[in-house]
Amino acid sequence: MSIEILVNVAPSETRAAILESGVLQELHIERTSRRGLVSNLYKGRVSRVLPGMQAAFVEIGLERTAFLHAADIAQSASTDTLVNSAASLPPVEDIRRLVNCGDDILVQVIKDPIGTKGARLTTFIALPSRYLVYMPRGVGVGVSARIEDEPERTRLKAMLTELIGAGAAAGAGAGAAGGYIVRTAAQGAATENLREDMTYLGKLWEHVRSRAAEVPAGTVVHEDLPLTLRVLRDELARGVTRVLVDSAREYERMREFSAAFMPQGAPVVEQYSGPRPIFDLNGIEEEIAKALDRKVPLKSGGHLVIDQTEAMTTIDVNTGAYVGHRNLEETIFRTNLEAAVSIARQLRLRNLGGIIIIDFIDMRDEPHRRAVLAALERALAGDRAQTHIVSLSPLGLVEMTRKRTRESLEHLLCAPCPSCEGRGFVRTPETVCNEIFREIVRQSRQFASRELLILAHQDVVDRLLDEESATLGELEAQVARPIRLQVEALYGVDQYDVVLV
Repeated sequence: MSIEILVNVAPSETRAAILESGVLQELHIERTSRRGLVSNLYKGRVSRVLPGMQAAFVEIGLERTAFLHAADIAQSASTDTLVNSAASLPPVEDIRRLVNCGDDILVQVIKDPIGTKGARLTTFIALPSRYLVYMPRGVGVGVSARIEDEPERTRLKAMLTELIGAGAAAGAGAGAAGGYIVRTAAQGAATENLREDMTYLGKLWEHVRSRAAEVPAGTVVHEDLPLTLRVLRDELARGVTRVLVDSAREYERMREFSAAFMPQGAPVVEQYSGPRPIFDLNGIEEEIAKALDRKVPLKSGGHLVIDQTEAMTTIDVNTGAYVGHRNLEETIFRTNLEAAVSIARQLRLRNLGGIIIIDFIDMRDEPHRRAVLAALERALAGDRAQTHIVSLSPLGLVEMTRKRTRESLEHLLCAPCPSCEGRGFVRTPETVCNEIFREIVRQSRQFASRELLILAHQDVVDRLLDEESATLGELEAQVARPIRLQVEALYGVDQYDVVLV
């Protein structure tokens, strides 16, 4: 399976598309006005402590206060221990033993603000490099679960443990205090590669410590890499065959970054100078547009219906035009198998997270149910976001969760409809006409006037003049006042005003 990354750079937006065998699987978008905050470090100030929730709200300079749970607090947040590298404290029953209102605290964002919720924070700082993740307040050495070769895991762990011991003996400081996680990219890495990363991370942590001591609360202390460099750091280890970028400036930055941190990946970075926009290749723009639709067609003729709500995301599987070739059970089974693969792709592409309910078409045969569930698990295996699947219910429902760290594609690119205010429906002209009739009676009984003026949408006015003309005439006689109608082009179907003249 070939993996390609296409990077489109615009003045205020950068997009990175990850393709597997020519099919769009993931889309990352970074806008200048709202860059993602995950992994950023802030010097925050505790504004409120809620013992009943075992949580605190922290001001970090954003529009909404951020959320910090007691389980994500490594130690007391007093100023003198702001950047202490001590190991985390055991769990406590009262969060007030860890933080108090007014405390300054060094925190890292682990989840972007989503909807009306503020960012999620932690004090367990994690600084990533090419091969390692350094945790100043952690202990021990861990190896990424994606490195499955046991001898290689043992080699990397032993190598890093030896480097930490050598650093401690030499008084290296950062290498001796804290913990490390070996990233997937380190598979096959030499000792020198890990040593260079440890040196870099040690310098970075010293920079964070000194800056945190100098800046006021509500200030960003350290920002993560921009999207163009982040995709190189995180994706090249997966065996990317080509990275195309349509900006000469970003191409040079990516080449320099690759040469410095991942020399073996530098040759795959190429500048795109073709006449067509880079996202027109492989139909990416079209795929993005489709990813905003509720209905997702399947090749067999079936389709998915995806609805994202505040509480959860629901996915309904339908056979649609697919009639199969053998019998109903076989038709349903084939549709569900295809849907399982498509659902996994849509979750990644749309970046859907939280609780997800999948309504597969009901299957009678138990082997078919197990096969569909196994197909979904295999399709989700390549998803970097953590997923958990509950077994298939007798009704064909699958309950699953997918870790949510940033806004979904729909929330990022779209806003609630101003006409329906996000409900997904509006009142019919007939319903609005009846509301207008009631409002006319109410107004005429309470206030005196020469006439009544109705301001409404064109469809409502048309109905009042056509199907409801007799009712309007009776009402006009009842209130003993003339009623005039006026079309307001800016009104939605269910918006109207009754004006006393």
